[in-house]
Order: sequence, then C-alpha cells, then structure tokens
Amino acid sequence: MNTGLSRLSSPATSGEALALQPRLVLTDLDGSLLDHHSYDASPAKPWLTRLRQLGIPVIPVTSKTRAEVSPLREALGLTDSPFIAENGAVIGLPQAWCHARLDRPGNGTDGLVIKHVSVDVGLIRARLNVWRERLGVSFTCMSELTLEELKSLTGLDNDGVRLARLREGSEPLIWQDSDTALESFRAALEGDGLRLLRGGRFWHVIGLSADKGSAVEWLIQRFTSLRGRQPLSMGLGDGPNDISMLEMVDQAVVIRGCHDLPVEPRTAALYRTQASGPVGWAEGVNYWWGGGDGGLADSGAVSA
Repeated sequence: MNTGLSRLSSPATSGEALALQPRLVLTDLDGSLLDHHSYDASPAKPWLTRLRQLGIPVIPVTSKTRAEVSPLREALGLTDSPFIAENGAVIGLPQAWCHARLDRPGNGTDGLVIKHVSVDVGLIRARLNVWRERLGVSFTCMSELTLEELKSLTGLDNDGVRLARLREGSEPLIWQDSDTALESFRAALEGDGLRLLRGGRFWHVIGLSADKGSAVEWLIQRFTSLRGRQPLSMGLGDGPNDISMLEMVDQAVVIRGCHDLPVEPRTAALYRTQASGPVGWAEGVNYWWGGGDGGLADSGAVSA
C-alpha cells in the first residue's frame, strides 16, 4: 500500500539530476527477491536484466551464509556486485569495490575480499550454551538440528542445508520458551556483546556491532569514496531483520511477507507492496524507478 508520498518528489532527486545520479539496490533474498517457499526469482528477472544493463548493482543483504550466496550470485547474474551475508556479519567485495590501501585482494576462496564484522561463530555458540544452562531456557540452534529437521524447516535440499550450516559470524536458533524468558535471554546476550535478531524462520544471534543496516551504511560509504558521488539507494525486504537496512536507504520497500511479524521501518520514503516474494520485489522497484521523473524502465519494457 502506498504511504501517500509522491515517488521521487524531492527536487534534489528529480529530472536530469536523478538520471545522472548513481544508484544501488540492496535487497533481502528469502521472501523478497526469492520466493519464500520455492526460492524462485523468475518474476524479478526482467528488472534484474534491466538493472544489469544499466550498470546498477543489485546487492544481496541476507541472513544466508557466504557459501549459500555464492551460487545464488552466479545464478542471478550478480557476480559484479558485493554482498552482505549472515545479517551483516560478513561482507564480500568484488575487485571493483576494493580500495588499494585498505583491502587485501582475494582473501576469499572465490577471489573476493571478505570482511568479518561480527565475532566468530565459535564464540557465539559457546556463549549460547552458557546462557541456556545458566538461565534454564529452551531453544535449539541450527547447528543442533538434524539434516531432516533442517530440510523440513527450510525446504532446502541436502546441498542447501550443508551450505546453510557453514556459518562464520552468526547462529540461527528456534526459540522454544516464553516471551518473558526471551527478554532475559536477550539481555544476557547483550552483556556478552551479542544481539538477537528476528528473521522469517529463525532468531539469529550475531555480534552487537553487526546488522544489515550497519553493513549497508558501510557499503554506501565505500561506493561514495570510490566513485566520488553519493548514490541513490533503494532497499527491499520483508522481515524484522530488514528494518535497519530499510532505515539506511533513500527509498524503502517492505514486501508483503508470508508471516504476521511487524515490519515498521522509521522512514518517510516507504512503499508497501500488495504482492509477496519476487512479484512484490518487482512491484517495489517499479514503484520507485519504473516511471515518472528519472524512471528507468523503457515504455512497456519492464513491468511489475
């Protein structure tokens, strides 16, 4: 549903100035660019093609692991773009996004520069075990679930589950206790420098200094320092863990979710889609950039 704001209504972002301004698309994957159940992105493909033709980076910002993101970047044609994995714990930079004085080229097995923002997952798991015993609370970590349980929860196949378990700076879990116990657990984690984030399927434990918004802010600053111009940024997501990202961008899209969790980013430039998943993703991109001043779509070329 439209928030009532006219798209691209600011004089500073209209007409010729908008057309010349570089742009970035920062997007959640599961339930947003990818269908929540089938992981299909087909309805978004026309816009992905158009954005690629225009040289506009589409940057995955996801709770998925780096190992999961790698084949998806290949399949979606996003290998020239950076990515943010594990809700901001890991940032991957292709060569064009690297700074000669700040980055050591190719420290990832796939040739990317990898930055670890959160604490190590081994420490996170150790502290989770401590607080589970100390507080007497009940939860199950992803690393404790069987292969069949994970397949049932996520709809992933054996290879997908294997990649989802290759975590570096966060640990998903299923909460199995009361809301009151959850708040005590959250406070205990914060005392350890950890935070608890709500995703579409799991709660995620991550370093206190890491989230999607902080990682997005860092990438926007990196782009600006390398290109010498501030980009116009659009963010798209469907879950509570996307809120910090949506508050960091110029134009936000809340995609209708397959859940009843509130997603209420504090931003004026907000559009809520009628459709869910990649259909809603295309609807959101089309709303902001599909027509009017500074629109990217050729007449009839790209539809929501």
